[in-house]
Amino acid sequence: MQITKVGFAMCGSFCTIVEAVEQLKLLKEKGFDIQPIFSQIVSNTDTRFIKAEDLKNQVYEICKKDIISTIPAAEPIGPKNLLDILIVCPCTGNTLSKIALGITDTPVTMAVKAHLRNNKPVVLAIATNDALGASAQNIGRLLNTKNIYFVPFRQDDPISKEKSLVADYTKVYDTLILALEGKQISPVCI
Repeated sequence: MQITKVGFAMCGSFCTIVEAVEQLKLLKEKGFDIQPIFSQIVSNTDTRFIKAEDLKNQVYEICKKDIISTIPAAEPIGPKNLLDILIVCPCTGNTLSKIALGITDTPVTMAVKAHLRNNKPVVLAIATNDALGASAQNIGRLLNTKNIYFVPFRQDDPISKEKSLVADYTKVYDTLILALEGKQISPVCI
């Protein structure tokens, strides 16, 4: 049996990074070959949630691969057909909007662009405070885009953060499996 090659890209929704790393561990335990990819922000920013070097070390220990963290390093993903599937987890409103509009100015957006040229699935695990505001039209656009799949999402705090949505990270594995079959799990948590 061939091992599935997964690109696991992380963007700067730092309050969800720990949950994303847990899913990265789970995918590794399930036998996936994982190539980590970081945005420049994730690669270089210390936060109250985690220090950048600690995150890099933790991800390297899980994947046993160097992290792609530059645009030139991400570009060969497409031409060399390096991945079977790519997940952006967490995927910020900024990144999902760039993906929707074809902007490739970060390692993550370049990885997505490069991967999509092979007509293979990209999974987005959104985490953004403006999902039901400025990012709503781009979520709608991506929900209708071939080869783009969403991890089921929900409002994370409808009272104090009324426009915020976050993916249900416990659904990452199920979403990946269905996306590999060309199917979208229900994108909205029930």
